Amino acid sequence: MNLIRTGKVKDVYDNGDSLLFKFSDRISVFDKIIPVMIPDKGASICRTSSFWFRTLNEMGIANHFIEEKGKNEMVVKKFRIFENSGSKFMIDYLVPLEFVMRYYVAGSFMDRIKSGKVDYRELGFSKMPEHGQMLEDPYFEMTTKFEKTDRPLDMEEAMSIGGLDRYEVMEIKELILRIDRRIQSEVGKRGLIHADGKKELAMGLEREICVVDTFGTADEDRFWEESEYRNGNIVELSKEMVRQYYREIGYHDQLYSAREKNLKEPDITALPDKMVLQVSDLYRKMYERITGKKW
Repeated sequence: MNLIRTGKVKDVYDNGDSLLFKFSDRISVFDKIIPVMIPDKGASICRTSSFWFRTLNEMGIANHFIEEKGKNEMVVKKFRIFENSGSKFMIDYLVPLEFVMRYYVAGSFMDRIKSGKVDYRELGFSKMPEHGQMLEDPYFEMTTKFEKTDRPLDMEEAMSIGGLDRYEVMEIKELILRIDRRIQSEVGKRGLIHADGKKELAMGLEREICVVDTFGTADEDRFWEESEYRNGNIVELSKEMVRQYYREIGYHDQLYSAREKNLKEPDITALPDKMVLQVSDLYRKMYERITGKKW
């Protein structure tokens, strides 16, 4: 098989009429690949996402999953890729957007609210919300996929890049809400809160919406410990704990300052050995907490 794409997390191979995803133990934050491997991370992402694709099949929701092949490989349907834009007249293509649904104030969303890029009053708050505060209504946004760093888009630009009309965007939003309700129902049985998550989509042969890539894992989604949340504490149970580490050591501020000033971005340092073990353990445990299955 020919290697056709190396991403931040997985390698994609041409498998004839399908694609083979090979999930690596690489880890990335802020669109930067950390120079360290996390043992069992690839297997956790592959197995967790396979669980959710089987769930989508039960729900009758179109998706690209064919089979799980080994602990860190997945065979999926192939869609055409046009990195610059889609078209409302096209079929059988990957929508060049990422779709994010947020249920709580956290992460980069909190940063954008604090900086005024997102008006908290438009979110239904009378004053600046606190980190971890639940949103009155889920916040749906679309971002770029193939640009160097993800960029939030307004409706018109997102429709133009994605090749979507307004009705299809609303249909996508409702589909994601439906999927996320199932995610929360499932993980809630094991004491987790699903705080937000990212989806990627394709348009099928009849322009039906198909869920692709991976979702519902400790990489794409944010999970919190429900018992701690009730006591006023946020315990991160996803890749967010790694992002927090780089915030605490000042790397996040250095990186985004360089990006805003169009300067050379600082290299990201490796995680300490102790944290590598902690993160590896987290990915194994989150497979169990999310799916209810034994590692």
